[in-house]
Amino acid sequence: MKKILVCGNFGTGAPTSSGQIIKTKILYESLVDKYGTNVVIRHNTANGIKSLVFLLFKIIPYLISCKSIVLLPAHNGVKVILPLFSACNKWFNRKLHYVVIGGWLPDLLEKNVSLRQTISKLSGIYVETSFMKTRLEEMEMNNVLIMPNFKRLPHVDETEISQSLDEPLKLCTFSRVIKEKGIEDAIQAVTNINEAYKQTKFILDIYGSIDKDQELWFNEIKQNFPEYVQYKGNVPFDKSVDTLKGYYALLFPTYYSGEGVAGTLIDAMATGLPVVASDWRYNKEVVKDGETGLLFETHNIKDLECKIDWLYLHVDEYKRMRQASLQESRKYTPEYALRVLSEKL
Repeated sequence: MKKILVCGNFGTGAPTSSGQIIKTKILYESLVDKYGTNVVIRHNTANGIKSLVFLLFKIIPYLISCKSIVLLPAHNGVKVILPLFSACNKWFNRKLHYVVIGGWLPDLLEKNVSLRQTISKLSGIYVETSFMKTRLEEMEMNNVLIMPNFKRLPHVDETEISQSLDEPLKLCTFSRVIKEKGIEDAIQAVTNINEAYKQTKFILDIYGSIDKDQELWFNEIKQNFPEYVQYKGNVPFDKSVDTLKGYYALLFPTYYSGEGVAGTLIDAMATGLPVVASDWRYNKEVVKDGETGLLFETHNIKDLECKIDWLYLHVDEYKRMRQASLQESRKYTPEYALRVLSEKL
């Protein structure tokens, strides 16, 4: 049997909350579980230009030995790695599968006709949402399939869902720590609610790796944290459920331009945790407003406050959301999501 190559960013071995690295690793591990280590091989693009140079020497041997190539490039890699494999594949006619990470691809292809033509010739483009599929099909791409984002996580049992509503209630953000994830909006909303009640109704814990380019920004706002806001550091991706178990709700006030189906939403669902999320890009395809969480108007801190307060005041509805969130999480397991790719390999 010909081998299967997974080409993407596997990281450098350091702890990470990068959705790209986590998705690449889990996809590779899931294919290994299904087909075996003697069939599935990998190429790590984590070292940028060095890994690209190495790929130039390896691409022909890869195409000779592999029946299917699964590519998971990020913003920069998509402009280089996809055209490179596509050009070399003219002599081999292998199956090239592009697994999209995040929600930025349609915006890029609207401005890049040549890349659009290259991608339209691949065996499959696997996007995370139906809206992304629709946008790409409007560009006359007929090789687009929906493959939801996924994580390999332990799912809490319904009996494990905490019913404790002791105050102060614990909220958290659980994503890469950058300004565009709305961290400051979450802090301001919790601050305003506590000041309105004239007591600490909620505490807010911030989790995630701090982007190197935004360390100065975060250090500055951290100096002004009220006592009920703390930065708790990074959590290994396989420890997310254990970490989130004790929380009341997860806040996701993102306005990040590349947002797709964020992994933090999957973490929350596996824990049976309602999410209060901005109505930004594809969030509404994952967070079912009023069923598994609540959506608020992006950048509208007052609306965010109202949605947090609504959860606090509607206990029965909150408990139903927890059960519904846990049920919804089954759709975002590797076993469920990767079926569409396995059928094409």
